[in-house]
Amino acid sequence: MADITTINPATGKELTTYDYMSESDVNNIIDASHTAFLDWRLVDLDTRAKAITAISKVFDERKEELAKLMTTERGKLYEQSLQEIDLCMVSCDYTANVGVTELADEEREIDGMKKGIVTYQPLGIVYGIQPWNFPAYQVVRYAIASLMAGNAILLKHAANVTGSALLIEDIIQTGLANAGASKDLFRTLVISHDLSDKVIAHDKVRGITFTGSNDGGKVIAEKAAKVTKKTVLELGSNDAFIVLADADLDVAVETCVQARLTNNGETCVAAKRFVIVDDIYDDFTERMVKRFSEFNYGDPMSEDVQMGALAREDLRKTLHKQVQESVDKGAKILVGGEIPDGEGYFYPATILADVQKGQPAYDDELFGPVASFIRAKDTDDAMRLANDSRYGLGGAIFSKDEDNAIRLASQYFDTGMVYINGYGLANPALPFGGVKDSGYGREHGGFGIKEFVNAKGLHVFG
Repeated sequence: MADITTINPATGKELTTYDYMSESDVNNIIDASHTAFLDWRLVDLDTRAKAITAISKVFDERKEELAKLMTTERGKLYEQSLQEIDLCMVSCDYTANVGVTELADEEREIDGMKKGIVTYQPLGIVYGIQPWNFPAYQVVRYAIASLMAGNAILLKHAANVTGSALLIEDIIQTGLANAGASKDLFRTLVISHDLSDKVIAHDKVRGITFTGSNDGGKVIAEKAAKVTKKTVLELGSNDAFIVLADADLDVAVETCVQARLTNNGETCVAAKRFVIVDDIYDDFTERMVKRFSEFNYGDPMSEDVQMGALAREDLRKTLHKQVQESVDKGAKILVGGEIPDGEGYFYPATILADVQKGQPAYDDELFGPVASFIRAKDTDDAMRLANDSRYGLGGAIFSKDEDNAIRLASQYFDTGMVYINGYGLANPALPFGGVKDSGYGREHGGFGIKEFVNAKGLHVFG
């Protein structure tokens, strides 16, 4: 019996089966990756950048193939799968463009020395444990920066996107080979959790990056700490989108609809808790209910639907249980909130009002198309409610007073990222990551490229 069976979440039908790799196979892969690293670390930055650009070109050439597979395996809209691969290419191109400068040696004038030099040297093998919601982008976000830094990459992807993981391996390896680099610089591991723990502990693996749940992140961090390995964690969130009294409601409503429902609502940095000041609460709520009511779901390959299926049946059950428990504790369903009949793991666009502390809709992460509405007295109360969370990944502020919104975002919003009068999944030019239970470390923005390097200080006397 195969160890992994992938399922099309839009139909509930089986796709493909996969067997786990053996421990011997994995150890051989790690040895080959380390050997490739020993050569790659000596390659100059311009040559590495050309390899990253070559990978971007292969993503472009195989865009439709990968997008169709991602949609089939995890239920996201085909159009959004194509957009995800576009983001991968942008990330590659950005890394190639800025990497040479970001990783260049720095000379410093220091009293008592001829000079000081800061040199950024790669660590070795970086092991990424990644989730299913953005099968390609989650991989590119850590792997490309670490490749540019001179490291080798291992990937353990979520089991339900195993096919995508293997195709991504082929795409990245093809790009590396086209640039004259070793394919062993990027390998996908199809392995169990137990064997994954052994990869973390392997002496040739020098860094671990994990994107996933808060509970999963704690386990990974603990295992890595026991063997003194550097980690980067991008974990859960229940991001607050704050709508102030002077917000442009047309902009706020359309932005918030997309921020909650894009990617079937299965996005770590999506809008989840909506904190709306009392003056405009009723107007905003009425408009949002209307827009959510208009959102349809269905075959994610169809151009006529706005949401696909949730990625797995167990995830839909968990989401619905959270909705029901929130209602039992006082929340009110304004639209949606019922599991539809028929095949596939669909869930309707849902709004919960009267959301308060003690309800899952307030306290936890609802990973799906469910919006939690929270009424605030004024701006100060809105900021208090937004920060009343164990998470701190992202958030947003809608206000016509841009300067005040920037002040609130920079000084008072306790998150790693804030959107002002808009929303976007990520931008490679800005840091991506969170605080509190949302994790630590940064990707993108020139920061991610230095997470897994040895910032070595050279003391030169003469």
